[in-house]
Amino acid sequence: MSTTFRRRVLAGAGALSLALTGGVVGLAGTAHAATKTTPIFVDCDAPAPQSDASGTQNFTVTLPDGAKAGDTVPITIDPGTSPLIPAFAVTTVNTTKIALVVGAGLQTVTGAPETVTVQPGVPLDPGPVVGTIKVPDGTEGTTVDVRIDQMVTDANLGGSVFTTICTPNPRPSAVVGSVAVEALPKDPVTTKLTPNSGEAGTPVVVTGANFAAGPVTCSALLAGAATGDAGTGSADASGVATCNLTVTKKADAIKIDGATTSKSFSYIEKAVGVQNPVDVEVLPGPLALGPKDGQPAVNFGSVTINGKSQSLTGVFNAATVQDFRGGSLGWDLTATRTPFLNTTTGHSMAKAQIGIQPSCTVTNPDSPSTCTAGAPGAITDVPLKIASQNAGGDELTGGEFAVGGAGMIQLPPFMFADTYQSVVTFSIA
Repeated sequence: MSTTFRRRVLAGAGALSLALTGGVVGLAGTAHAATKTTPIFVDCDAPAPQSDASGTQNFTVTLPDGAKAGDTVPITIDPGTSPLIPAFAVTTVNTTKIALVVGAGLQTVTGAPETVTVQPGVPLDPGPVVGTIKVPDGTEGTTVDVRIDQMVTDANLGGSVFTTICTPNPRPSAVVGSVAVEALPKDPVTTKLTPNSGEAGTPVVVTGANFAAGPVTCSALLAGAATGDAGTGSADASGVATCNLTVTKKADAIKIDGATTSKSFSYIEKAVGVQNPVDVEVLPGPLALGPKDGQPAVNFGSVTINGKSQSLTGVFNAATVQDFRGGSLGWDLTATRTPFLNTTTGHSMAKAQIGIQPSCTVTNPDSPSTCTAGAPGAITDVPLKIASQNAGGDELTGGEFAVGGAGMIQLPPFMFADTYQSVVTFSIA
């Protein structure tokens, strides 16, 4: 099931320049760094009188080999010898900006100004660009890859700025470096009671996860206090714990000692009299994404063509997610888009990009689940994860949520002055 977001953009000029992954925080300490050299074929668009050129450029990238999600880490990018070969001698002050795809997000590293003297027939050889990137949140236990998206060099000659843009072909480049992201430590939890109800004398098997291997104990609780019923068991090398306990008195929960959670236990009092069982059937509801008829168009504003990099920002309308299935399933919400077109005039902006910094909030406080926003990134014809709800295992999942986020449209330097539209589609499964 899907809902459609429409985006209109007046003709403008711009290029990829702003990361959607947030600001820089304190640098993370790292024990080791890894250096990798990757040959990348680039197409370079140079200002006159310099001629455009294409060729292979060897990018050498140094990154920490490990970090935590959310860390800001140092990065050094040595672009290597450029395919551009000057036909004249000149001294300029160059500033290089390298746009990177970090995981699913976009970030830019800007080098310090560098005084460069070039000679005719000698290939350009820019110096290293030193900066930082942020390891995206929510990447615990994964490897975050880094790719080159574009390199922009501004050469200042007597107050006049001449811009050279080198773009990998294909764009973005192959992986030029990666960072292994530490997994989050997992707290010990109680996962299941078998059975989860009974009278006095009922034996219960209590299971748990994330325990240190070795012996464990478990306890019955009433209003958070131990009842005195206790049991013993053990955890295996994978952290799965099993404990055996017999309930002899009233209790409303049982847990493995040291766990951050307990599981509800229904204590059944023996009653004298005529028993009258009562049955009720609860039917599952839908997993729905709305509004069903789609969202109204959102105007991201307008820009005036000036030959410079420009971006437009806006906000995606919040879609509603309702998970009334009454189980322990999860869901993923993704986004795709169509090209920026004006179907009346036939004009298009093939190089325009649209990105999102997703958000997901719980709108019903009784929801048994939370939702997780996806990493910032560019929306393309390949589904981008915007939000998700994890499967619950033995726990109930579901609820009501609002999904949207901040948006950015990044435009090419030149295009037809016109009104364009791309259709962004949110889908859930």
